[in-house]
Amino acid sequence: MKEKPRVRFAPSPTGYLHIGGLRTALYNFLYAKKKGGDYFLRIEDTDQKRIVPDAIAKLIESLKWAGVMPEEGVFAGKSGDISERGKYGPYIQSKRLNIYQEYAHELVEKGKAYYCFCTPERLDSLRAVQEQAKLAPAYDKLCRKDVSLKEAKKRIAGGEKYVVRFDVPETGETGFTDAVRGKISFANKNLDDFVILKSDGYPTYHLAHVIDDHLMKTSLVFRGEEWLPSTPKHILMFQAFGWEAPEYAHLCVILNKTTKRKLSKRDGDVSVEDFTKKGYLPEAVINFIALLGWNPKTEKEIFSLEELIEEFDLSKLNKSGAIFDREKLDWMNGIYTREKKDAELVEPSRPYLGEDNDRLSDEYLEKIITVEKERMKKLSDIKEAAKIYLEEPVYEKNLLVWKKMDKKEILTSLQKSLEVMGEAEEKNWDLVNLKNKLMAVADPKNRGALLWPLRVALTGKEKSPSPWEIAWVVGKKESVKRIKKAISLTEN
Repeated sequence: MKEKPRVRFAPSPTGYLHIGGLRTALYNFLYAKKKGGDYFLRIEDTDQKRIVPDAIAKLIESLKWAGVMPEEGVFAGKSGDISERGKYGPYIQSKRLNIYQEYAHELVEKGKAYYCFCTPERLDSLRAVQEQAKLAPAYDKLCRKDVSLKEAKKRIAGGEKYVVRFDVPETGETGFTDAVRGKISFANKNLDDFVILKSDGYPTYHLAHVIDDHLMKTSLVFRGEEWLPSTPKHILMFQAFGWEAPEYAHLCVILNKTTKRKLSKRDGDVSVEDFTKKGYLPEAVINFIALLGWNPKTEKEIFSLEELIEEFDLSKLNKSGAIFDREKLDWMNGIYTREKKDAELVEPSRPYLGEDNDRLSDEYLEKIITVEKERMKKLSDIKEAAKIYLEEPVYEKNLLVWKKMDKKEILTSLQKSLEVMGEAEEKNWDLVNLKNKLMAVADPKNRGALLWPLRVALTGKEKSPSPWEIAWVVGKKESVKRIKKAISLTEN
């Protein structure tokens, strides 16, 4: 019986989760769900110098927010405490050092790797000579050629520092079939004898992920195309151990729309947390990044998570770079925002209101959302949008002028609006009724003469939602107050 597919997301805890990392996690999630396979989270923390405190908990928080959290591997509780679940653990690489060291020494005993005692000074000197000769930097196999295994063990027993290097064949080619790019091969002579175990006893990525993917039964690896040149090294290591390598799918790079360079921190928002802080909805972000390098072969652009699972296919992954278009993300987020019920957006909107949050009841905030969500691109827009409902309008009286209206015409217009507002009953203070009453008294050929001064009176702005929408939100008392202020301003 064929084993079910197993995929993993294996980030390093070196900071916030990059949007490209979330895409990798998403593709793992979609593939596992589509194939009925397993999807697990492994933490690759062997580069101890780059570790950021609490990064694991923050990574997991981002995965949970996006709705693509695995059911196996590393987990974080509400207080940030880290735990693990699954039969292939530990899933945190720093807890697996003895495993890596054992396998590294096994490769040495098999003659597939060797101990290297070269000092940093010698390596720097070698690199300088190669650069001067315009040669690609590579280790010259000195310790492979000149130090026997017996001598190496004696030097290690004497306390001498060493690393373990993989012995790359000097002839032939190493090839594989990438799920995205097809058949690829590399000449072994262009590969360096790379380090697999560092002098501090920690493995490099090359060794650790090969061992873990074998022991954890990974069948497919999604990762960025920057790892493509390293893949022959990994294939050679699988072969050296006598193991079957997983299938690899190297994902296209995500590009800045303007520079066409790889999206990076200098481009602004690039981490998942950046987008959560701005008030993007997880459904929109997931939909958006799914299309960065994956083409559903249809004109359709809005997909639910269930639809993405159904449509996802490795054959639809693109080789060419994907443009990160923020305007498109805003458009997509606006669609998802408008699809939400008004009440569903109340609590998610509150964090963006700052000091105004305490002033707003759920009912009042829901009214603001009802009016504003058609114009909102993201939840953080609520802060600016809410100002016209919470702050007394401040404006110059000439802003009340519609076209060439004189003072008398403006006062007549405002008085007419005041009468409508004053006569409207509280129990009938709703959008439809207010609109009908205002439109009934407006000149059909020149509605702006009524609605423009009223809009300015209620908001102090040239552009805003309709006057009846503003009046409905702020209520009868506040609407009457604002109109009276405009009349007073015009009279004086």
